[in-house]
Amino acid sequence: MEELTHIDAEGHPKMVDVTGKPDTQREAVARGVVRMQPATLDLIKKGGMAKGDVLTVAQLAGIMAAKKTPHLVPLCHPILIGDSKVEFSLDEASNAVEITATVKSIGKTGVEMEALTAVAITALTIYDMCKAVDRGMRIENIRLVRKSGGKSGTISLE
Repeated sequence: MEELTHIDAEGHPKMVDVTGKPDTQREAVARGVVRMQPATLDLIKKGGMAKGDVLTVAQLAGIMAAKKTPHLVPLCHPILIGDSKVEFSLDEASNAVEITATVKSIGKTGVEMEALTAVAITALTIYDMCKAVDRGMRIENIRLVRKSGGKSGTISLE
């Protein structure tokens, strides 16, 4: 097993020193799902939620979250994000909104945390905007799907 990179020899937290690494094109894709009642998904599709256009607000929240990741995750490096996208797929068979976030950067460290944070906050925003009509919603399976750039190259996990 590899060593934990965010812990020093005494067991204290530390930020990884990336100053000596070269800048490379970085990209990460993350996904997650919000499951709900059929009527809730129908309201989202029709724009019938009292709080407004759920998917537009959630999309904006996810993009903003990617940019705020180092403020939320203590040892995450602040990076220049070149592109951040949040996309949705409505799965009527499972009564779910599938979320995909893609984040791109040119830099010394990856953008996996930014993509994962974008998915998580997008899902939480959907939950928040719909909870008045569906308290049983479930946020599930937030995961990294693919990353590229840096020393490890491209890693596809599904």
